[in-house]
Amino acid sequence: MHIAEGFLPPLHAVAWGAASAPFVVHGVRSLTREVKAHPESTLLLGASGAFTFVLSALKIPSVTGSCSHPTGTGLGAILFRPPIMAVLGTITLLFQALLLAHGGLTTLGANVFSMAIAGPWAGYAVYRLLRKFGLPLMVTVFFGAFFADLVTYCVTSLQLAMAFPDPASGFPGSLAKFGGIFAVTQIPLAVSEGLLTVLVMRLLMASSKSDLVRLGVAKLTSARTEEKAAA
Repeated sequence: MHIAEGFLPPLHAVAWGAASAPFVVHGVRSLTREVKAHPESTLLLGASGAFTFVLSALKIPSVTGSCSHPTGTGLGAILFRPPIMAVLGTITLLFQALLLAHGGLTTLGANVFSMAIAGPWAGYAVYRLLRKFGLPLMVTVFFGAFFADLVTYCVTSLQLAMAFPDPASGFPGSLAKFGGIFAVTQIPLAVSEGLLTVLVMRLLMASSKSDLVRLGVAKLTSARTEEKAAA
């Protein structure tokens, strides 16, 4: 991830594009509703997209035909939910394919599915689960970003293993090889991204707390603060 231009067999490229399309269409509708209902969200939406673009543009060569890097999708998924992150991630991947030769148009569907769909949904699910257990906000943000990053590469390993099964051990052997190679670079990157996302969230808490309260991210903290102030 990003899988390079022309690297996947045509049938796989088309299949992943078809699998990604419904999520992106749903995300466009969600994004349109968010902007119409809350025009003030546009600045934070832009910041979330820029965060994803910058982090995911940092290429570290990994598996042949692919690379490792942070994804930056956990922040947007936590703030605006995964459907909207699917759109922001798709825009990011499209611009990177066209302007940076990072990824490609034929592999756009596969890259969107791993980085803009699977990763954000996994990260958001972990974030929500940990919030239900009452863990501190920044702890849940860290693990949300961590798993959004790591699951992206698990899915990329799956995509590459399906496209290029091992001649001897088949799909399972290929999946183990791709996953093992990615793990060397991606686990430290996922930890780093989790810490960076926590730092950004702290800055947003200081500068845009009202927006975070409206989005539900700082809802519990805000309520406790208000109760103390009222007392």
